[in-house]
Amino acid sequence: MEATGRVVALATLVAVSLLGSAYALGRSMVPAPTRQPTGVSAGTDDPSFADQPEQTGPGRGDAPSSTDGPSAAPTETGQDGTAGQPPETGGDGPFGTRVTTGSPGVALTFDDGPDPQYTPQVLALLRKYGVTATFCVVGENAQNHPDLIQAIVADGHTLCNHSWGHDELLGRRPTDVIRADLLRTNAAIRAAVPDASIAYFRQPGGAWTYRVVSVAEELGLIPLHWTVDPSDWRAPGAARIARTVSAETRPGSIVLLHDAGGDRQGTVDALNSLLPDLAGRFRLEALPTGAT
Repeated sequence: MEATGRVVALATLVAVSLLGSAYALGRSMVPAPTRQPTGVSAGTDDPSFADQPEQTGPGRGDAPSSTDGPSAAPTETGQDGTAGQPPETGGDGPFGTRVTTGSPGVALTFDDGPDPQYTPQVLALLRKYGVTATFCVVGENAQNHPDLIQAIVADGHTLCNHSWGHDELLGRRPTDVIRADLLRTNAAIRAAVPDASIAYFRQPGGAWTYRVVSVAEELGLIPLHWTVDPSDWRAPGAARIARTVSAETRPGSIVLLHDAGGDRQGTVDALNSLLPDLAGRFRLEALPTGAT
């Protein structure tokens, strides 16, 4: 009996040992589980991070909100595939554009006009409060409404080239296309006012590139960005437009507004309260002119 017990015990030990070995062998043959996403953003070495486009602003808006501080602009690749260099504009905005008046004065700027419905209303309100401003005009609108360009200049306002047809991709087009666009716009403005001084260029959509900045400067135009953007192009209503501009304007601010490109009645109505408010706190003045 004792011998039989030892045989059974030995057989049991051998069986357990074999089962353990089989289990270990099976584990080694199972692939390791795939690592699950953690939700943490990719680092700057991750290719997908480098491929993300630069964010230039919400929706159509002419630029990033004024609450966004200037960020380091990436180097643009030239048409020949080589890295381009930023022009030496001396500005503090995107790609070296100008974002302040450089003085304690505040500049109101109106984009996308002239428009036969809204531009005369804006001009009347500016005249009422003795304020001069800067109008960034679209070339085809200037061609269609030369009388409004004449009215803008007659009231002492300054002019800014805002491209021929508000092409937000203009900055990525070939240099000769950009140059032709800006020259065509200047010509349309001067067809209405032959001696008009056009000192500035504003890129549609705020979609600045080194290329468009360089061409503008080559033509004697100062690349003009802004400081305060109430996104009035979204038509948020007069009260919101007025509240945003009033709260965010500081000495030296360049304020972005629109007198064309859609329903701009909210902007016109906002000016009724904005102009006396701002004029009581700042010196409102058109950006200075210069020969081009």
